[in-house]
Amino acid sequence: MNKQWQLETSKPIPPWFLAEIKTYPNVKKGKYLAQILWQRGIRNLEQLKPFLSCDNYQATSPFEFDQVNGEMTKAIKRIEKAINKQEKVAIWGDFDADGVTSTSVLYLGLGQFFPHNTKLRYYIPNRFTESHGLNCEGLEKLAKWGVNLIITCDTGSTNLAEINYAQELGIDIIITDHHTLPDVRPNVISILNPRYFEKNHPLYHLSGVAVAYKLIEALNQSFPDFVSQPAEELLDLVAIGLIADLVQLSGDCRYLAQKGIEKLKETKRRGVKKLLDLCKKTGDRPTDISFGIGPRINAVSRIHGNADFCVELLTSKDEKLCHKLAEETELANTRRKALQEKVLQEAKKQIEFLDLSSTGVIVLVNNQWESGVLGLVANSIAQEYGRPTILLTTAQGSQKKSDLNHNNIQQIARGSARSVNNIDLYELVLSQAKLLERFGGHPYAAGLSILVENIPFFMEAINQNLRQKVDLNSLKPIVKADLIVTVKELGKDLFKELKLLEPCGMGNPVPQLLIKNCWFDNISHRNEKDRKGKQVKYIKTFFTIYDDSQTSGFDGVWWGHYQDELIRDQKYDAIVELDFNAYKKDYEVRLIDLKVNQENKDYNQYFGEENNIIDNRQKNKNLAEINSPLRIIEKCPYSWQELKFEYNIALSKEQKLALSYQPQSSNFPEEIWFKLVGIVKYLFNNNQTISCLDLANKLNIQEKSLKLGLKILEKLGIKYALKADQLEFFKTQKSIDKTEVEKDLNLFLNAIKEEKFKQEYFAKVPLSTLENKLTT
Repeated sequence: MNKQWQLETSKPIPPWFLAEIKTYPNVKKGKYLAQILWQRGIRNLEQLKPFLSCDNYQATSPFEFDQVNGEMTKAIKRIEKAINKQEKVAIWGDFDADGVTSTSVLYLGLGQFFPHNTKLRYYIPNRFTESHGLNCEGLEKLAKWGVNLIITCDTGSTNLAEINYAQELGIDIIITDHHTLPDVRPNVISILNPRYFEKNHPLYHLSGVAVAYKLIEALNQSFPDFVSQPAEELLDLVAIGLIADLVQLSGDCRYLAQKGIEKLKETKRRGVKKLLDLCKKTGDRPTDISFGIGPRINAVSRIHGNADFCVELLTSKDEKLCHKLAEETELANTRRKALQEKVLQEAKKQIEFLDLSSTGVIVLVNNQWESGVLGLVANSIAQEYGRPTILLTTAQGSQKKSDLNHNNIQQIARGSARSVNNIDLYELVLSQAKLLERFGGHPYAAGLSILVENIPFFMEAINQNLRQKVDLNSLKPIVKADLIVTVKELGKDLFKELKLLEPCGMGNPVPQLLIKNCWFDNISHRNEKDRKGKQVKYIKTFFTIYDDSQTSGFDGVWWGHYQDELIRDQKYDAIVELDFNAYKKDYEVRLIDLKVNQENKDYNQYFGEENNIIDNRQKNKNLAEINSPLRIIEKCPYSWQELKFEYNIALSKEQKLALSYQPQSSNFPEEIWFKLVGIVKYLFNNNQTISCLDLANKLNIQEKSLKLGLKILEKLGIKYALKADQLEFFKTQKSIDKTEVEKDLNLFLNAIKEEKFKQEYFAKVPLSTLENKLTT
């Protein structure tokens, strides 16, 4: 989907402000850094100095939480009682990076007061079987171990029923969390949650790990005789959780992240050092967390469900164990990438058949999706289409027995939601709480479970709710550019100047640079490989970007895109982020988005009031009589992606797109199967070969469906080899498993049915829908 570009307005910078910027290390010109800071509202020395240097920031006391009902003091007193009585204490964590680092911080910090394993342990729910938050089964396990006190981290604020059940089991609870609060205070000893503060409070945006750290800070200050290491030694873990959780990095969040990155680059934690080594990072950049350590920690529960060993990885001093666990984490991350890409492509296929002009919230359901990657994919879709997105699956869902009839089994779908365009997702979904089994999160991200039978009602209600609040036509994905630069300005000096903005995140995004009238060369793509050398379907394209500012180009990478999406010799406008590749030890750009350069012309104005798309699907026009350059499509497409690709090429060549196609065959799927068998028999008997593309064209099917058919032939004893792009067939002696053949044949026939359905759709879809899809 084409994204709306917004360029931040350049404003005059006072000379005194620019002079102050130039006093900082590694700043030569300073004009771009000054411009971004001024645009982001940092316009006096009181704001500037603590923003650019954490040494100038006064950290907030952990006892600031006492402003709300004395919550920190209550927590400290209850922990003191547990110390004096030698009680057993459990940490109840969560399975994402914020939850895992929170658990690790509490495990190491409380370990000064309670011996590990005998008096202190941690419990992290399984992502697949338990999901987020407290649950009764887990509470019962801890009760059997003799736990008297549970301290949650990154979770628990809304688990009112489970908290009451813990009390029945004789367990007290202290909550440390940062998620949305319930209307009524939970019946706990203490709740440390920054959401009780005003939004401008320096602690308001703390993530789970930062709240956990504040508790350890308060304990260390309260009982200095027990302290074996300063709380500051935990800041490398705090930085990992903070940056991985995508909270707004302002106030104490920014300070803790800055101090934490200083610790991270010199960390002695064996597990963390091995993770940095595996992701080819040094630890001195926030991106080393957001693109390196964070996704790897998150991947473990996304693939395995259980994240316990991540805490071991972050806290253990056993080098061999840490290396083993880090390798397992790396493999999980590679599998996560492949799975994420697969689900993303399947989700996009569903979106092709949505009318986005009337869809405010994208809600997609698939019974095969694995729940572990749904949040990541939902975020990608939300960013690409500019709409809140909810993805649901029943693959790892559960079943619920009806209260009225225990024989009536109801299926539950579980999923993740992500927001965009400043839409409060939590409020939106909460408005339909009566339809949900479980729900929790914050304005930009949430998890939920719902009875499958309630999904249609939920989809309609949530869309109606959003339509009442916003104009759906305004929901377009937006890319903001901070600066206009040239290729000549890219490199070391600009990178070091902009690096002073770090850590970047929500509220302080990575600077995005607009390069106008540029072009690309040395274009290639490749799949990633895992630690065992196996290719993973997670693509990235490499390129060199040029413009007229100098003769040499600048290297870059475009994640998730193929080389065919960049046309050599085509002039573009591109938005990029400047980065340093620690593995290559060189500077590069990450391509964010691009548009065909129209030399300041609006494309629709260029063609006047005429339509850019000519509909000749009924063959009612003589295209030769049209006095405009045309790009004619005569083969019926299978997807919006195909059609969009053709449309973009027409744009780049200043052509109109002429649709002159119909489905090329009305054959039934079974007829296509018999035709495939007949062609292959002929080729085999006459010792002839054929290319995959030619064979697919003869059958009028896609190559991916053809491969399903060839797989069946193999099971029937007709093998093939691909030599110089030609298929060669030969017979083998093979026992035939009729069940397997029948199963694969059904897959093939269903694939053909889906293809025919899509072609019929594109043959009949109204021109207005085509225009809306292709031009927005």
